[in-house]
Amino acid sequence: MPRGTMSEDVQGQIKQLILARRLVPGDALPTEAELVQLLDVSRNSVREALKALQAMRIVEIRHGFGTYVGSLSLDPFVEGVAFRAAVRHHQGEASLYELMEVREALEAGLIGAVASGLPAEDLAVLHGLVDRMAEEAAAGRVEVLTDRSFHLALYRSLGNHLLSEVLDAFWDALRRVRDDFDGSPHADPLQTWQQHREIVAALEAGDGDRAVEAMHRHFDGLRERLRPKG
Repeated sequence: MPRGTMSEDVQGQIKQLILARRLVPGDALPTEAELVQLLDVSRNSVREALKALQAMRIVEIRHGFGTYVGSLSLDPFVEGVAFRAAVRHHQGEASLYELMEVREALEAGLIGAVASGLPAEDLAVLHGLVDRMAEEAAAGRVEVLTDRSFHLALYRSLGNHLLSEVLDAFWDALRRVRDDFDGSPHADPLQTWQQHREIVAALEAGDGDRAVEAMHRHFDGLRERLRPKG
């Protein structure tokens, strides 16, 4: 069996072991020696497989302590999407605009559902973040963490952890590529605050259509800055 195929086969067996034993992040995996015996493969094959799984956040190797089930985060996905966009951006393709379109489609498609039943405590959190944006805008810049926290808080009431992670992944990927490669001007901070305030006002009124429109307006400025030229 080719080396790459062997490593992938062992990776699959280790993932099946995690599922069969119903292990969760932080749980200990068998030692390398035990995996060699269990899977009937060489120590090198086990090590290669574990390194590959560690890169995917499926396992975590703690040198001197052992191997554990990893965080299972979407960080590798974010890195892959961001790097793909960066490469295509250098080739003259509209990769930043495409990332923005995915984010807008996801958020505009979900905000109406949120408007129909946003808990009071989540609305209070959003109001607090908008107030913080007002202070930051007056100082000249809405902070990245405040903006990110706002968009995460928007969808918390849906109770879908994977959805929150995917939304945050596209948010983070777009930010990374823009910070590194995009030369276009950033949004006016006062306008950013006003757009977020309008989203909250629509949610407070329970008006899904208005919330969708406000979300699209929030992306208008970014759309114009990233729209392909020509």
